[in-house]
Amino acid sequence: MSLSKKARIKNITAMLLEMASGNFFYRLERYAKNDNLEAISISLNMLAEEIQETIHHQGFANINSPRINIVQMSFILDEHGYIEMANQQSCNLLSVLMNEIIGQQFIYFLDHQSQEKWRDLQEELIRKKSSDTSIELRFKSKSDLKIPKTAYVSSFKGIHGKTSKILITVIHNSNQQDTSDKELKKSVTQYIDQENTESKKAKIKLSFEDIRKIRKGRDIILTNLESDFPSLREFALQLGTNEFKLKYGFRELYGNSVHRFLMNERFRKAQMMIQFTDQSLKSIAHLNGFKSSSHFSRAFKKKYGYAPSELRKKSTNTEE
Repeated sequence: MSLSKKARIKNITAMLLEMASGNFFYRLERYAKNDNLEAISISLNMLAEEIQETIHHQGFANINSPRINIVQMSFILDEHGYIEMANQQSCNLLSVLMNEIIGQQFIYFLDHQSQEKWRDLQEELIRKKSSDTSIELRFKSKSDLKIPKTAYVSSFKGIHGKTSKILITVIHNSNQQDTSDKELKKSVTQYIDQENTESKKAKIKLSFEDIRKIRKGRDIILTNLESDFPSLREFALQLGTNEFKLKYGFRELYGNSVHRFLMNERFRKAQMMIQFTDQSLKSIAHLNGFKSSSHFSRAFKKKYGYAPSELRKKSTNTEE
């Protein structure tokens, strides 16, 4: 499938943002074009692969072994391929909320080529009572970035032996646990401890991991502005933290509560769409998580002092 230059640039931008936030598992799709964008894509893929090999990422690791095996993603599917369970890291890597992944078909999170491979394997698993195998798959995130991985697949019977289940595990192998990553965590933690001691206002201490999880929460919010947001408790559990640290960390890092940050981003995106797209106000309201255009209009006017229709009219007149 051939993408336009605009779409390829969008994918490159998304890749850079993911790398900036500490995710080096994604890869850009290669195209048979000898141009500058392809050269950038190749360079980014190589850089991400090199960095990934030197960093010990979040997961379940065997810390006593010189070779680190980290469970990055895990899923349990029913006999029809619908996801019944997924770990938190799967949601983080795919940039989706937990309630958007449970109940979805597993094939939905694969690229086109991997979908064909998975269909063939699923048919084989259905024919056999139990099976263990591996398969090369390319997962796709919400921003359409690719995650090429070897998935280990096992089919088994449920508790009562009546229905089949499928367990999918994706493991990241690393030759060594990076010492510099440990030192970085240590230095950041020491700095935060010092700042908290001096200010005497901080009620809790945010570790390097706390900050990383809160930043990941911010990324998930930004890519799911149109979705119904889960409770703070559910969202905190998905990120691997607790509700108190989530609230406190958001105020410390972004100067706002989680809800206020979410609403500000919805308004900001809606404002940009009104000014620079031809989409209807009703569609813009829906794409930014508002239940109705009337509710969107009232809330928008309360925040900015003018209605969405006024901004659209002004933008149209300016273009003319």
